[in-house]
Amino acid sequence: MVIQKEKKSCGQVVEEWKEFVWNPRTHQFMGRTGTSWGLMIRPKTENLDVIVNVSDTESWDQHVQKLNKFLEPYNDSIQAQKNDVCRPGRYYEQPDNGVLNYPKRACQFNRTQLGNCSGIGDSTHYGYSTGQPCVFIKMNRTGSCYVAQAGLELLELSYPPASTSLVVGTTVPGLAWSGCPSSTTSSSDSLHLPPSLQVINFYAGANQSMNVTCAGKRDEDAENLGNFVMFPANGNIDLMYFPYYGKKFHVNYTQPLVAVKFLNVTPNVEVNVECRINAANIATDDERDKFAGRVAFKLRINKT
Repeated sequence: MVIQKEKKSCGQVVEEWKEFVWNPRTHQFMGRTGTSWGLMIRPKTENLDVIVNVSDTESWDQHVQKLNKFLEPYNDSIQAQKNDVCRPGRYYEQPDNGVLNYPKRACQFNRTQLGNCSGIGDSTHYGYSTGQPCVFIKMNRTGSCYVAQAGLELLELSYPPASTSLVVGTTVPGLAWSGCPSSTTSSSDSLHLPPSLQVINFYAGANQSMNVTCAGKRDEDAENLGNFVMFPANGNIDLMYFPYYGKKFHVNYTQPLVAVKFLNVTPNVEVNVECRINAANIATDDERDKFAGRVAFKLRINKT
């Protein structure tokens, strides 16, 4: 005898979807924990420790090699070949308008925008050979959406940092999958939404300027950190690099970067540094999620 699988009601499907968006038992948002939504640093190091021994080339050469490879796609010639020159200060929207607009174009982020941290014609090797290293900050490659029921009757979703009922125009951070799902297509996680739901793109910054700032975590760290400069100026991240439509559709997307060049870190001392993104719709002050919109790392410059 064949046992037919019980058909779920629309209400059950919606409840399961709501739990997937924010699971209060596992503290996962879209199946991911808070570590999925933060900033990252380059060079990529074990335990987020950037340790440089100025007199020992081997201690920093590995960082230089990683940065050379990481920054190669940002070469101006490659950017000119693959990406568009965009108008700064506004989103680079590429709507489908009923016809699939694929692939999405991306805006140029040229390596020369990184100034003294570009590594171009740099005899100091990103400053690592002189004890003035460059550290690069980038956001996770996240395409973000929120879900609404048809007819603008918005679905109530609970998400960190607090339980909130969504209203028209609000945004939910996160959703790091390849392309936002819709009622007719599935994401890279093979997730299908109920037909009554629609997806609205998330716009980082909420149409306001964004930037990255860095500081010592404690007073003694701030004192030992010394001065630093940022590229682009003031750690700015332009709106034109958003929205991000996902890896599947935004095939040549180049993530915007912020480079921090530390000029006079107190030598032979471990310094705790925290960098965060300042954006109107990205929370960075939730102590329950120490990775949201920020990254902390240790910096040590050894000199003999």
